[in-house]
Amino acid sequence: MFPFTAIVDQEDMKLGLLLNVIDPSIGGLLIMGEKGTAKSTAVRALARLLPEIEVVKGCPFHCFPRGPFCDYCTEKKENGQALETEYKKMEVIELPLGVTEDRVVGTIDIEFAIRHGKRRFEPGLLARANQNFLYIDEVNLLEDHIVDLLLDSAAMGINRVEREGISFQHPARFILVGTMNPEEGDLRPQFLDRFGLCVEIRSITDREMRKEILKRKIEFDTDPEGFKKRWEREQGELLKKILDAKRILAELKVPDKVYDMVVSITSELRLDGHRGEIVLLKASKAYSAFRQKESVDIEDIKRVSHLALRHRLKRLPFEEEESEVKRLYEIISGL
Repeated sequence: MFPFTAIVDQEDMKLGLLLNVIDPSIGGLLIMGEKGTAKSTAVRALARLLPEIEVVKGCPFHCFPRGPFCDYCTEKKENGQALETEYKKMEVIELPLGVTEDRVVGTIDIEFAIRHGKRRFEPGLLARANQNFLYIDEVNLLEDHIVDLLLDSAAMGINRVEREGISFQHPARFILVGTMNPEEGDLRPQFLDRFGLCVEIRSITDREMRKEILKRKIEFDTDPEGFKKRWEREQGELLKKILDAKRILAELKVPDKVYDMVVSITSELRLDGHRGEIVLLKASKAYSAFRQKESVDIEDIKRVSHLALRHRLKRLPFEEEESEVKRLYEIISGL
């Protein structure tokens, strides 16, 4: 697997992924841009870098040993059975276009329930995605009800399925990463708003950077193990920063002036609802923790504002999108 730290440029995309790893409650990342810009490479490389996840042994839903639990693990606990644990490498679960609702959420075997008086649940992709990455390429081409279902599960952290009066639920806490090419169609505004962060990326035009991309790719293809070894130090340093950031995140101080600033930005942009300011504050905290600081400051807010707010900007009739984007950057630069 190509090392995450060896990916050239695309700093916003890499930062958006890192912030979601540090604080998964941020709500995922939408990557808007062209093909061939290392989107899936970055997600897979980051998953490979992260430490193994702790799960209940044998649980098909990858339940975390301290909860929340699926109905199977809950039943075992209620019956006094011990939940053994094991460790698994993080995965990137891909959700294909044309996927059915049952394939996503799973199904309850009604016939089995009638015959044996017990529930039997066939896990879907959300079960595999728990504690992992859920990656959706061309999310704008998915059917609306599938996108809505995924975003609801990501927000609640629970997947609940009901069929014929029988229900089953399991945790569905995953890092949602969606990609799309805006030229192939838009996401509805309410879906856009549900993604925590959004980045817009383009192919790199700088000749020296393009040359460096080419060199690293050829080196990796020629000697993958040797190439990964050369990046071991950078990979180790990044992993340490991620783990340290996750550890200090809860204790990080947020001065009252930071709350005032966040609310001032979102109010001036006339954003609907409160999701924008919640995500902006969480992303700022995660970035501050990543930088090993004791409290959030203006620089943290400035760095992540466009990731948290750009896709939430409201356009008035006959108003160009660029005008609101320009207004966002003017507000940020004026902080």
